[in-house]
Amino acid sequence: MPSMATLMIYLIAGTGMGLLTLRTGIPSAPLAGALIGAGIVSMSGRLEIAEWPVGTRTTIEIFIGTVIGTGLTRNSLEALQNLWRPALLITITLVLTGLLVGLWSSRLLGLDLVTSILGAAPGGISGMSLVGADFGVGAAVAALHSVRLITVLLVMPVLVKFIAPVD
Repeated sequence: MPSMATLMIYLIAGTGMGLLTLRTGIPSAPLAGALIGAGIVSMSGRLEIAEWPVGTRTTIEIFIGTVIGTGLTRNSLEALQNLWRPALLITITLVLTGLLVGLWSSRLLGLDLVTSILGAAPGGISGMSLVGADFGVGAAVAALHSVRLITVLLVMPVLVKFIAPVD
């Protein structure tokens, strides 16, 4: 297991890049920045691969779930009464599209099937990376979702302003 000093270097790199990207104002930039910061350290090959102490991953999953859960309010539930049809349509469409794109990418590009399906699945970096880690492909899934998330965060605001300009 890596020493605590090694784990601290990963934490410092992730925290530093997360805080740096916070200044961009892009939604979820700190998450993407932390991923990039820790990823750069890991990919450098100068340190051992991080193996976190037992229970760390479970604790992080609980924190992520709690952060997401606190965003669900009574207003969210009230809005869902009117939005359940679009929510259902969007969810089914995204899951089926993700599955088709994942299967297609695997076959056409020779990508591992599990990596391809999880990489194309709708969801965020943290959640899908944790699911990918359960299948032994967390880093590859995180890389695919990082590219997707960063691209979407940069492109979508421009497209929304172009398609539906706000008065």
